[in-house]
Amino acid sequence: MSIQSNTERRASRALKAGVSVLVAAVLSACANYAGIHGDAKTADPQQYATQQSIPAEQGHWPAANWADQFGDAQLKALIDEALTSSPTLDQAHSRVAAASAYSETARAGTLPRIDANYSLTRQQYSGTALVPPPNGGSWQTENKGLLTASYDLDLWGKNREALKAAISQLQASRADAEVVKLTLTTSIARAYNQLARLYVLRDIAQQEVTHREQIDRITAGRIATGLDTEVERKTAQANLATSRAALTSLDGQVLTTRYQIAALLGAGPDRGLRIARPTLGIGDEVKLPDNLPADLVSRRPDIVAARWRVDGMTHDVKEAKAEFYPDINLSAAIGLDAFGFGRFLTAASRTASVGPAIHLPIFDAGELRARLKGRYADFDHAVATYNQALVTALSEVATQLADVRSTDAQLIDAQAAQDAARQAYKLALVQYKAGLTNQLTVLNADVNALSADQAVANLRMSRRDQQIALASALGGGFVDTSNANSAAPPRADTSASNTPVDAAR
Repeated sequence: MSIQSNTERRASRALKAGVSVLVAAVLSACANYAGIHGDAKTADPQQYATQQSIPAEQGHWPAANWADQFGDAQLKALIDEALTSSPTLDQAHSRVAAASAYSETARAGTLPRIDANYSLTRQQYSGTALVPPPNGGSWQTENKGLLTASYDLDLWGKNREALKAAISQLQASRADAEVVKLTLTTSIARAYNQLARLYVLRDIAQQEVTHREQIDRITAGRIATGLDTEVERKTAQANLATSRAALTSLDGQVLTTRYQIAALLGAGPDRGLRIARPTLGIGDEVKLPDNLPADLVSRRPDIVAARWRVDGMTHDVKEAKAEFYPDINLSAAIGLDAFGFGRFLTAASRTASVGPAIHLPIFDAGELRARLKGRYADFDHAVATYNQALVTALSEVATQLADVRSTDAQLIDAQAAQDAARQAYKLALVQYKAGLTNQLTVLNADVNALSADQAVANLRMSRRDQQIALASALGGGFVDTSNANSAAPPRADTSASNTPVDAAR
């Protein structure tokens, strides 16, 4: 009787026994996770009332180059520099690489495995155990070389679900990288706009110093003619010193903002010193695109990441359910095994084996149920995170749009107030020179003009900052292409349809 025939018979008997155990296991294990379930459901973006706060205006979604609308070539160059050298992006890319490696590991679990092993063992065998004389009681050198193959049948889809979960996590990490990218570019644009704000305020402060110097000279002339006293002169000098201090303060703020931009670029602080004065324009007209909020779920990378995590946890739940059923692993080995070196490469040293290995959890003190409960809890958390991301996104779009519209309305009144305050200052200065009014009237008019100039400057810069924030709230040009149906949120169904438990319920 050949070794191969014996091997085949043993394998056949083992398979029959395995199938018997498997059938019994399925019948007895169907109710193992009865009562464990999750009720969380992902929200539909259209279930939220947004028609009034987020109206359809036939606008366009931001493009990836949304910052170009402000017409400042330096801003575009700074963003491009950050995208190539920022350590923050490097961190995000490393997380994507780690997730990709994990998905490759999970994919390997769904495929057959082949290994080659060789061992050389010098051993003294017992003379009173299994090995008979003459080998028993002697020292022997055993040579063993084996080629082994194994394959998990994965009847209940555990490995396949693990692979799907890993792929979903990979997609989530890629979306996270887009979140980091959007946050970085938005931060640079807003910091750059802040730098532009400080330069405009510095111009106003410099103009104010000029005004205060002019008032001081007029006051000196009025003292010479007996119209004013040293009190007015000292007041003028104090106001002039205060204006110069404000100018110095703005110089310091310009410097620190340059350093902040350099840090966002991933460069040293000296890089910030080479940034020229911004030349930002007004930008495009603000109009919301149609199909809000439905299309927002595929335009916001944070929502896409949250959606993929829900999808990943769905597969994690199915994987945990499959743990309740038998694992059947087919294995085979062929090779050479001999004492000594002389007979190692002979036909008599051949060895082979084949057969299934079956693992069935019978009593685990509730470990599998606890693990499944944990997966459901993670799934519920992922769903809640997705729903919250959707609510936050809608709120941000509505808030930024409201801020833009409010700022536009404020600018009309602020510019009217600015024109009036400037005219009042000019009239007060003429009257002060002519001796028709006192210094207090001029100073009040000057303060009002200064406040009006600052208010208009701040509103204009705030308007641009809100426009940048709105572009970010709309996704900053991101479009999810990871799934043909990416605009639809994942279903919250975590039933393992490929396991017999569903048919048993």
